[in-house]
Amino acid sequence: MKVGVPKEIKDHEYRVGLTPGAVREYSVAGHAVFVQQGAGAGIGASDNAYRDAGAAVADTAEEVFAAADMIVKVKEPQPGEWAQLREGQILFTYLHLAPDPEQARGLLASGCTAVAYETVTDDQGGLPLLAPMSEVAGAAMQADGACFLAACRACSPPAWSFLAAAS
Repeated sequence: MKVGVPKEIKDHEYRVGLTPGAVREYSVAGHAVFVQQGAGAGIGASDNAYRDAGAAVADTAEEVFAAADMIVKVKEPQPGEWAQLREGQILFTYLHLAPDPEQARGLLASGCTAVAYETVTDDQGGLPLLAPMSEVAGAAMQADGACFLAACRACSPPAWSFLAAAS
């Protein structure tokens, strides 16, 4: 199978669909992997790291979409990416379709087979691809909450006093 990893284009998204380690696993299993130039920059992975892992580095997202049987992303495809998907191609990413009917229509029109990470279940009905994201979000919320409370204690009057006024 030919696996494609385009650079994420959604604002403030720095993750990448596959790490160099994951690319190595695909390569060892006999798959060809195409990674867009600069796709791993947000996680500190250079194009050479992807080459060393067995990937071909493509100059553009268009080249990646054209070459791949399966596209692996992190975030839902943006409108310019829907147009590059095609019938018979697999898209594997977080999709969040419920609040975005336009995306659903775009994916349907492309003819691709879209698999949402958030819907993949294990034998026990768990969500193994969603669980790590939930753990990260929970840890981040604890840190954010502590920071917010520390900042609010320095306020005069306290920043949370709006809650009393609202009730």
